[in-house]
Amino acid sequence: MSGLHVLLILPAWITLFRHRLSLQATTHFTVLSLAISSYPVFNQLQRPRTSANCFVVAHMSSGLSERRRDRVSEVNMNPPKRLRAAGSGAETPRGEQGGERSAVDVSIVMPVYNASSWLDECLQAILQQDFNGSMELSVYDDASTDDSRKVVEGWRERLEARGIAVAISSHSSAQPRGVGYAKNKAISQSCGKYLCFQDADDVMLPQRVRLQYEASLLRPNSLLGCRVQRLPEGSTERYTRWINTITQDQLITQVYTSHGPTVVMPTWFCSRNWYLKVGPFDEGGKGVPEDLLFFYQSLRQGGGLSRVNQCLLVYRYHEKATTHSVTEHLFTDVMVPDLSTFTWETIWKLRVDFLQERVLSQWESFTIWNAGKQGRKLYRCLSPTNQKKVKAFCDVDEKKIQKGFYTYEESKEIPKPKIPILHYKDASAPFIICVKLDMTGGVLEENLNSLKLKEGTDYYHFN
Repeated sequence: MSGLHVLLILPAWITLFRHRLSLQATTHFTVLSLAISSYPVFNQLQRPRTSANCFVVAHMSSGLSERRRDRVSEVNMNPPKRLRAAGSGAETPRGEQGGERSAVDVSIVMPVYNASSWLDECLQAILQQDFNGSMELSVYDDASTDDSRKVVEGWRERLEARGIAVAISSHSSAQPRGVGYAKNKAISQSCGKYLCFQDADDVMLPQRVRLQYEASLLRPNSLLGCRVQRLPEGSTERYTRWINTITQDQLITQVYTSHGPTVVMPTWFCSRNWYLKVGPFDEGGKGVPEDLLFFYQSLRQGGGLSRVNQCLLVYRYHEKATTHSVTEHLFTDVMVPDLSTFTWETIWKLRVDFLQERVLSQWESFTIWNAGKQGRKLYRCLSPTNQKKVKAFCDVDEKKIQKGFYTYEESKEIPKPKIPILHYKDASAPFIICVKLDMTGGVLEENLNSLKLKEGTDYYHFN
């Protein structure tokens, strides 16, 4: 064979040689993979359920059911990666680029800050959920100075043996960044199609995830809550009674009261898609009512509100609770020392603005029910346009009624605006009620019923 012929067929030889090498390599890799996958330890691992935007930290125990082991064996040509925890100094973990992940049904979202004394009870309750779908627990530790993270890590094996993947991460800052920040981080590292919000100091009843998940499937664009048991029993009695007894209609009509969200944050359950449309939570830090801001935004987006009418959560009340400084002030008439005037006034302004946006903008005129301190404060905080819509104050107190009118002394108008003060029977709807709910021994409710008024049409509660 001449040198020319060799040169002409050389490329073909090279191509054939490469092809045979590729076949041999593939065969050896397949044999090696089969050998590895048949080794017992790999049949004890479960493929992690994740999505492109999640980083689940879990490795499944050897206590998996035979059904799960069989499922793993069917796909063991691609052995699952052992799941790992983010370092204590890590920011929100991100999923690996390009990997296709599958979501779990429910992520239990739990921000943690110095909660070690309550975590065992909280995590035991999560372990005892009767939900048959797939679950994960996503924890974000917001610079705890106790052993909260260690406690959660101590529950990892038991939770994973139950099939509940566990994700834990934190940040490197010495100072907490706030519950809104921690919630957002816990959600961003999670994979659930639905989100179950859980405070680290509360205890969910065994059926909570199951019942709220079933209800949320029918209401994917809603914030869903439940009834609660307050612990210690009898604490915040009025607030607890309000949470558990308001009707489905009142979940919508009473969103302006000082109680805050009618579906209380520790009971929230919603779809991930809805959170992504409404959120994220405000990350302003301590004193920012991130739940109220999110709640109002959800309503602005057309979201619904609903409640499973069963007690599904033990809602703990104590001085170290994240919401204590805000909610305590909302239940009383005195300023709580650790809640700044700025925080309280911010919440008040949010409520007034939302009332003006959603209700007063639709009315041509209205009456403020209460000629006392709270009614007058509401009037002063209204926009000039809405102040002009106030046709009267009304009351049951004869001393206030005898004054005849309220003069708005702070006004720059000349003459100063004077608003009539009438007996409630002489006043006309619609009304904004600035009398505290459940504080008149039923007298307010009787008066409203005597006028045959409909809540949400003829009046709204503001206090």
